[in-house]
Amino acid sequence: MTDIAPHIAAFLRQRLPVERAASQHTCDAYAYAFQILFNFTSQKFGVSPSALKLEQIDAPLVLEFLEHLQTERGNRPRTRNARLTAIKSFMRFVEYRVPSALEQVKRILSIPVQKTDVRLVAHLTTEQCKLILDAPDPTTRLGIRDRTMLHLCVTAGLRVSELIGLRLDDVSFKSPYMNLHVRGKGRKDRILILWKTVAESVRAWLAVRGEALVPELFLNARGKQITRAGFEYLLRKHVAKSGEHCPSLLEKRVSPHVLRHTCALNILQATGDIRKVALWLGHESIQTTEDYLRVDVTERISVLESVTPPQLRPGRFRPPDKLISLLRG
Repeated sequence: MTDIAPHIAAFLRQRLPVERAASQHTCDAYAYAFQILFNFTSQKFGVSPSALKLEQIDAPLVLEFLEHLQTERGNRPRTRNARLTAIKSFMRFVEYRVPSALEQVKRILSIPVQKTDVRLVAHLTTEQCKLILDAPDPTTRLGIRDRTMLHLCVTAGLRVSELIGLRLDDVSFKSPYMNLHVRGKGRKDRILILWKTVAESVRAWLAVRGEALVPELFLNARGKQITRAGFEYLLRKHVAKSGEHCPSLLEKRVSPHVLRHTCALNILQATGDIRKVALWLGHESIQTTEDYLRVDVTERISVLESVTPPQLRPGRFRPPDKLISLLRG
């Protein structure tokens, strides 16, 4: 039996960050996937996670774990597929280190991913967006911070990781605009030039931010970098407050990514160019950006105006005489 702990340690400490130069976000996501897997396996076999053996992580167990994710944890197919991707990546690493596990690895690699529904991207209307931006109290320090973060999400279309990772030196002002250096997903940086109103929001936060030991732009109440969970909490709080004036907001699941989708649709409707949306959001492939075309109704209206539908022969339905219908029946 082979202990799995040394192999998973080498995978997370050497293979991903050094040999593959994976981003910190990827390393964290893979580590979390294995944390869930090993907790599930240790409960199943009644042993501590550090005592697990490689041979115990076989195809039937992985399938049982994936079923556990969807039935007990309530994960969707996309999350299930992401966890499976992490497991397969580790198994490809193992097959060169433990040749005796080749058959076990082969069976795990043959587990298919689930097909996922292509849903319409969720977004906010102009009225809903304005209510959320107006929810924070601009007379308090944390209110100014919250409003600035929300304003950046809606106008710059930032991911949560990009927002909380912004540093002081990533912001520069060039009247009347503001330059924003965004460290995107997969270490793909981009520069955004934002409007005067956004620059004023950021200036207002910088005026009350104060000194801190961390270089990040946005801080929590303890003067440290705000976390993903911290931003999600303040977003839920302000959405709930806005829902008092707009009940339709309470029916929506407003996540940080919904703010990003809202920004994308605003840009698409303003420019009509999907390539500009892809550049603004930092998409690696324009195929990802094409999801917004299925939501933008302005594209459908232009089709209606430019295409003449086939004409039907006019006619009028005349019901048969009631007496004749009775006789025929």
